[in-house]
Amino acid sequence: MLYSTVPAHEKRRLFRERLSSGELLRFPGAFNPLSARLIERKGFEGVYISGAVLSADLGLPDIGLTTLTEVAARGQQIARMTDLPAIIDADTGFGEPMNVARTIQTLEDSGLAGAHIEDQINPKRCGHLDGKAVVDKDTAIKRIRAAADARRDPNFLIMARTDIRAVEGLDAATDRAKALVDAGADAIFPEAMRTLEEFAAIRAAVDVPILANMTEFGKSELFSVDQLEGVGVNIVIWPVSLLRIAMGAASRALDTLIDDGHLTSKLGEMQHRADLYDLIDYEHYNHFDQDVFNFQIQR
Repeated sequence: MLYSTVPAHEKRRLFRERLSSGELLRFPGAFNPLSARLIERKGFEGVYISGAVLSADLGLPDIGLTTLTEVAARGQQIARMTDLPAIIDADTGFGEPMNVARTIQTLEDSGLAGAHIEDQINPKRCGHLDGKAVVDKDTAIKRIRAAADARRDPNFLIMARTDIRAVEGLDAATDRAKALVDAGADAIFPEAMRTLEEFAAIRAAVDVPILANMTEFGKSELFSVDQLEGVGVNIVIWPVSLLRIAMGAASRALDTLIDDGHLTSKLGEMQHRADLYDLIDYEHYNHFDQDVFNFQIQR
């Protein structure tokens, strides 16, 4: 009831323990706190919080317009509703190395299990769009070093995302990944890999966990969990999938409402009231009220 009963430091410890096992962990993207609870209930290993989703939720494009305050607040709302570890997209760290350091500590305080910092220039853009630009190696290293030095909980995962594959090619991506690990990254997020062989090349280049981004309509083929596990990927995310599905369904429902004047034909596609109440633990809230307000007024 209310929030997760597992403290943030314990979520982080359990997450790092499981990540070190080498198994592939599935992190669907939560677009709100309720969807995070559904992800947990369905049996996934973690929750991902996408910067693109946070931007879209505010009606903004994913070009670095969100602030640390907005991202941390939404991250906290999502993380506290699930016992699962939550990894959040921290874009380029919201500024220079000192800002990156503050970002990491703020996200720690928000109950997140980890964050990734990328090597794009500011303002950044979606990792699967053309026309990206990345910072030089020294700047990228400073961001990750600042992030690693700033954390207070050693189990908070510092993940380095590199977008250099789309700019300078795969060899540059493997070189950048090695440098970021040397700078203190606990994991590598190689963005916009095109083939399984490219993921395998990153896997061979570094000895830390790697993440695969299976976003739809992007540069990467949509590989299966088994395919990714076969080339040594440790975490897979579907960052915007649930939002896309929800918004697609909402759009179709509005069309039906315009055409028919009612939504009777859509009832089978809706989450039933009983299922919603079960997901938000409505019954326990009622019991809480009854236990607290069990006094009688004397007349």
